[in-house]
Amino acid sequence: MRLDLFLKSSRLILRRSLAKEFTKEGLVKVNGIKAKSGREVKVDDEIEIKRHNRITKVKVLKVPQKKQVSKKEAPNLYEVISEEIIEEEIPFEIKLES
Repeated sequence: MRLDLFLKSSRLILRRSLAKEFTKEGLVKVNGIKAKSGREVKVDDEIEIKRHNRITKVKVLKVPQKKQVSKKEAPNLYEVISEEIIEEEIPFEIKLES
């Protein structure tokens, strides 16, 4: 299954178009390498998704046969390995004078 379809089916990212945008911007890695939306996902792949100030790492447990997966079944497709909050650097400092 394509990466963008897996991200949507698993509900890690809610829309396929958004999943494609994430991959295009380099915010998704598979097994430590930036991945394109068409990359094939296999069982035991590790997917890392960067959102704003959060990095989520999951391990693929099951690749669905169909594009659509029930909301109840979606969490069974992956296991969360880690979820970390990162502090983004502020590009400049604001100084207030009194």
